[in-house]
Parts: sequence; C-alpha cells; structure tokens
Amino acid sequence: MLFPQEADSSSPVRPAAPPPSGQSPILKYVLLAVTAVYVIATLYLLYDLRTRLTAMEKKQQTMETAQAELNERIHATSSEFKQALSSEVGTTKQEMAQRAAELERQQKAAAARLSAEQNQQGKQIAAVSGEVTGVKTEVGAAKTDIQKTQTDLAATNAKLERTIGDLGVQSGLIAHNASELDMLKRKGERNYYDFTLHKNARTPISTISLQLKKVDPKKSKFTVNVMADDKTIEKKDRTVGEPLQFYTGRDHMLYEVVVFTAAKDTITGYLSTPKTAPTPVTP
Repeated sequence: MLFPQEADSSSPVRPAAPPPSGQSPILKYVLLAVTAVYVIATLYLLYDLRTRLTAMEKKQQTMETAQAELNERIHATSSEFKQALSSEVGTTKQEMAQRAAELERQQKAAAARLSAEQNQQGKQIAAVSGEVTGVKTEVGAAKTDIQKTQTDLAATNAKLERTIGDLGVQSGLIAHNASELDMLKRKGERNYYDFTLHKNARTPISTISLQLKKVDPKKSKFTVNVMADDKTIEKKDRTVGEPLQFYTGRDHMLYEVVVFTAAKDTITGYLSTPKTAPTPVTP
C-alpha cells in the first residue's frame, strides 16, 4: 500500500509555466506610473479650477448677502415708520416727512457706496491689465531697436574691407568714413585715433605727430609728414583711402594712417595702432 506522499513523488515533475510572451513588467510599471501622473495632474487642475470657482461664488454670495441685509434694514425701518405713524399721536406730518426723506437718503447713500466699491474693483483690474499691456509694448519696442542696431552693424561691417598698405603689408579693416571708424572702434581689434589736420600745422596723435604739407582735393591726393622716434617720414602724393604704414617704437610696431576726406588745406582720417602699443601721455 502506497502513502499519498509516495504516490505524488512518483508522478513526473512539470516545469513552471513561463510568463506570457510580449509582456514586460518594467513597461507595465512605466505605463502605470505615467497613468498615475496624468490622473494626479488632471485632479490637481480640476481642484484648482474648483477652488477658483468656489472663491468667486463666495464673493458673489457675500455681495448678495450685503444687499439682502441692506434691504432687510430698509424694510425694518419702513415697518417701524409705519408703526410710528399709527402709535405716535403727537408726531406731526412735517416730522414724518423729514424722517422718510432721511431714510430715502440713507438708502441711496448705501447703494452709492456699494456701486462705488464695485467700480473701484473694476478700475483696479483695468489698471493692472493696462500695465501688463504697457510692459509688453516696451519689450516689443526694445526688440525692434536691438534688431535694427544689429542690422545696421551688419551693413556697416559689410562695407569694411582689407587692403595692402604702402609698405606692401596686409592691412587690417579699413574705414572710409566716421561711421565705419566707429564700427572699427567697437570691434576693438586695434587702437584708433581720429584726427583733422590743417596745412603746415604739426598735430600730436597718440605717440607720434602728423603734419599736412600739401593737399589736392580734386585728385584726392595729399602729402603728409610722419614724425616718430625723432625721425620724419614723408608720405608724398598719397591717395584718400590708402593705408600709410610705418614702423615705430622699440618693438618695431606697425602703425597705419588712413585719410578718408581731403578738402582745401584740410584732411580728416585716423591713426591705427596695435593693442599693445604704448598709451599716449595725457597732460
């Protein structure tokens, strides 16, 4: 005779059934988490909207309650007035008329105060809305100004060019007028000193001096002397817009002079020096 335990042990052992294919526990948990977040966010939004609606309803109910209390006080006063008419024999018609007028005045004053409070609330809301609109307008105007400035700078930068100086050295960007010179100053690649030279007048600029000797406005040509390092360098019959190059200083630095206008006995332009050049001494 076999015991039940022995009968079960003799039967073949079946392997555990594998989990259904195509299902990932991790994916299931992720979907459950996303669903939970969505439900929580939705409930929060519904709760927030419900809270706002409840606050508005309470405010409206408060105003209605105040109006109802006012009406009740007026009704009670009117009842008292009627009772006074029937009980007070000594009250004259003039006194009753005055009291009725006073009651009517109080009613109108209370109604006016309530209306004024409502109007004040409306004005405050309108003022806040106007301030927000004004800020948006100012921000839009500032963006427009910035875009215009960037466009102007890009247009000016496109006009700048590089060329070869009179010593055969590749020059930096060349300015042809005062606005382009301002653009070069903002770029800050070199030091720039603008000048106006009068004929035969020695003009100190930075660490050198320039002297206009001759100018021909019709041909846009001029002759100028450069005085640096106790030497005088003559730049003869040069052309407007041509970089005039020379070396100066202990470190043999390259300086450039560019003239962009030539008039009778006068020229205007600028001196360009490296960023590491000595700083001019100011009195």
